[in-house]
Amino acid sequence: MNDSSWGASPRAGSWGGENEGAAQLSGPLFRDENPQPAEQPGPPPSSPDPDQPGRAKKNAGRNLRAAIGVGIGLGAVIIASLFVVKAAFVGVVVAAVVVGLWELTSRLEERKEIRTPLVPLAVGGAAMVIAGYARGAEGAWVAMALTALAVLVWRMTEPSENYLRDVTASVFAAFYVPFLATFVSMMLAAHDGAWRVFVFLVLTVVSDTGAYAVGWRFGTHKLAPRISPGKTREGLIGAVTFAMVAGALLVQFLIDDGAWWQGLLLGLAVAVSATLGDLGESMIKRDLGIKDMGKLLPGHGGIMDRLDSLLPTAPVVWLLLVVFVGSS
Repeated sequence: MNDSSWGASPRAGSWGGENEGAAQLSGPLFRDENPQPAEQPGPPPSSPDPDQPGRAKKNAGRNLRAAIGVGIGLGAVIIASLFVVKAAFVGVVVAAVVVGLWELTSRLEERKEIRTPLVPLAVGGAAMVIAGYARGAEGAWVAMALTALAVLVWRMTEPSENYLRDVTASVFAAFYVPFLATFVSMMLAAHDGAWRVFVFLVLTVVSDTGAYAVGWRFGTHKLAPRISPGKTREGLIGAVTFAMVAGALLVQFLIDDGAWWQGLLLGLAVAVSATLGDLGESMIKRDLGIKDMGKLLPGHGGIMDRLDSLLPTAPVVWLLLVVFVGSS
């Protein structure tokens, strides 16, 4: 998300220091965000004072009420489908994958003129998620391979110019969105799969929330200023601390045969993978010259801005739970 997940944390990517949204909106690409007219001698009284970081931190650049409301609504849909009918949750994952692919392919075409065929990607992405739930890792890999092949063939119907560039970007999109999401459906297939997915979602939200809370209050040292100026090392420490504590409790009490020390390791891994995923999408958006992948979710951006931490975290959680307690 930009730096969050399907939970209700308000744009948890603002980890302290400077406001990330403000930093990204300072360039010429975002002049539609109410810049100061050139003839004005100074900022109006209502403008945040850059010399007062405390005030800047509190302005997340988002409609927090809308963000929280949308987050709660998404969380309710996810939890209801997860614990009522597993197949319904698989459908939620498929829907998120298809919308995420649409956002990503649209931005690639708009900003880079990269033609990525949405139809084979969407069909193949849905097949990956379903195959992962029904047939496990083997089914997911077969669906991924067939999707890549379908992309290669589909692109042949258009002029050969930039063929290699387009199919490379398409295979990347297939791996980045649906294939990584497949690990969520693979988690779900276990006998306690609903709880495994619940732990995965909660830990990602807790990691992002811890980063936001600690970074907003104490953040002074930039983590990766060239990629995401709003993130701080203090925020990362907050993410690790919150996620490890939550992991110890969740794994101990919700995962069959789970132990608290396994939860500590799981929380640490989630904090690291969620941060890397967040930074990875920030790199993509900087390369594309955009602030959000979409505008579908008020206060959040697009679906891809909610999935950035979740997607790379899914295989990490799946693998560690398989190692700790088995796959079934």
